[in-house]
Amino acid sequence: MAGMFSTKGQYALRAMADLAMHDGWVSLGDVAKRQNISRKYLEQVIALMSRAGYVRSLRGKGGGYQLTRKPEEYTLGQILRAAEGSLAPVGCLDCTRGTICPIVDTCSTISVWRDLGKVTSQYLDGKTLADIIDRDEDPA
Repeated sequence: MAGMFSTKGQYALRAMADLAMHDGWVSLGDVAKRQNISRKYLEQVIALMSRAGYVRSLRGKGGGYQLTRKPEEYTLGQILRAAEGSLAPVGCLDCTRGTICPIVDTCSTISVWRDLGKVTSQYLDGKTLADIIDRDEDPA
């Protein structure tokens, strides 16, 4: 396992942070260049953010994308859930699948995974998009 989150989640955070750092309508092409993300893949990620109501778009010259709310009103957990679907560290705790693990009642490791999921969610729900921007703008 290379990591807990896919590139969709990683790129969603980067793209949302990029939009938050720029006023007005932001071209997706500009975001793709600044973040070194394929424009085609970024379109898929931004579509997820749009579906969640986190960004709005304007077509035509001078158009682009912008956040629908202030950066401090988005938690990192919200953005990652919109991109990933779930923050569950293991598939058997992913309630979005609609199935329950058949050995959940007897699994000796379930408490470890539940606790990890809680810690991860608490951390990500306690951080906002503004926290990323503030850290990125610090010169130190």
